[in-house]
Amino acid sequence: MDLYRKVRLACAEGMSQREAARHFNISRDSVSKMMAFSVPPGYRRTAPVKRPKLDAFTGIIDGWLDGDQDIHRKQRHTAKRVFERLRDEHGFTGGYTIVKDYMRRRERRGREMFVPLAHPPGHAQADFGEAVVIIGGVQQKAHFFVLDLPHSDACYVRAYPAATAEAWIDGHVHAFAFFGKVPVSVLYDNDRCLVSKILPDGTRQRATLFSGFLSHYLFRDRYGRPGKGNDKGNAEGLVGYTRRNFMVPIPRFATWDAFNGETLSAIGPRTMVECWRSSAANVRRMSYGASPRRSANASRGIWPLCPNSRRRRLMPAIKPPDGLAPRRWCATRPTITRCPSPTATVTSGSGAMSTRS
Repeated sequence: MDLYRKVRLACAEGMSQREAARHFNISRDSVSKMMAFSVPPGYRRTAPVKRPKLDAFTGIIDGWLDGDQDIHRKQRHTAKRVFERLRDEHGFTGGYTIVKDYMRRRERRGREMFVPLAHPPGHAQADFGEAVVIIGGVQQKAHFFVLDLPHSDACYVRAYPAATAEAWIDGHVHAFAFFGKVPVSVLYDNDRCLVSKILPDGTRQRATLFSGFLSHYLFRDRYGRPGKGNDKGNAEGLVGYTRRNFMVPIPRFATWDAFNGETLSAIGPRTMVECWRSSAANVRRMSYGASPRRSANASRGIWPLCPNSRRRRLMPAIKPPDGLAPRRWCATRPTITRCPSPTATVTSGSGAMSTRS
C-alpha cells in the first residue's frame, strides 16, 4: 500500500511512468496498474470458470434445488446428496468438491438481501398473536390484537376470543381512541380477514368490511410479503413481548372485560398496566430532541418518554419550548371524533392498553 501511494504521488507530481518504473525498480505494467487502482485490486478473473465434468449436469442440479423451495428446509438436498445422486443416477465421474463449490456459489447468488429499516413518524404496524388463557374457569386460546408505532415504540394490546374481521376493526377503533389520532399508514400481513385475494400483479383485493373501515378513517394500508414476518418486525416483537410478560403465568379472569384490564380489584381502581406505566414507563426523562441513548442540552426543556421509547425519538407530551416545533407522529385529521359504523363494532370488552418497557 505504501508503494502504491508513493508511485501515484510521484506520477501526480509530474514523473513519467517510465521514470517511475526505473526509480522504484518495478515494471511499467505495475506502474500502469498502480495508476489505474488506488489500492491493490487483488486477483481478477478474466473468464468464467470452466467445469468440463460438471457443466453438463448443472441443469439437473438447478432443477433439484429449485424443487427444494417447496419442501421443508430440513429435507432439502445437501451437496453430499446431490453428488451421490449425480453419481448413481446420471453417471457423473467428477469429484465432490466441484459440486459443493457450485452449490455454494449458487446459494450466494440467490441469497436474500436486507437493508436497514426506517420508521418515520406516523406509520404503524398491526398483527394478531395467540396465547392460552383461562376465562370463566375455561382454558381457551386468546387472540390478542397489537398495534405498534415503531418511531416512538408506543403500543396498544387488546385480547379477543377469536381473530375475526370484527376483532380487527374493534382493535383499531380502541387503539385510535387510546392514541387520540389516526396513523398515516398501517402495515399488515396478508390475513384473510383483511385481504380476500392477492392479484397476479401484487395488488391486494381487500375484504368488504376492512375496505369500508379504511374509507371511514382515511389512512393508507400497506402489506408485507407473504410469509415474511420480518417485514413488520416491530409488531411481531410486540406479540412475543406481550406473550412473555403479560401471559406468564397463564392469566385467569372471570370475563374478557376483566382480562382486558377494565378493573382489577387486587390493585384498586386502576388497571395493572396503568400502574406499570405510572411507576416505570413514564418516570424516565430526558432533553427535548435527544435520542434515548444520550441526553442533549437540558436547558431546552425536559420531555418525558412516551411508553416504551427505548430506541427512537420522543413523542411530545407537553407544550414545546419557544421556537421548537413538536415532533408529530400521527395524522392531524380529526377523524377520531367520528363514530365507526355499527357493523364495525363488537361488544367483547373495552379499554385495554399494554406497553413495553
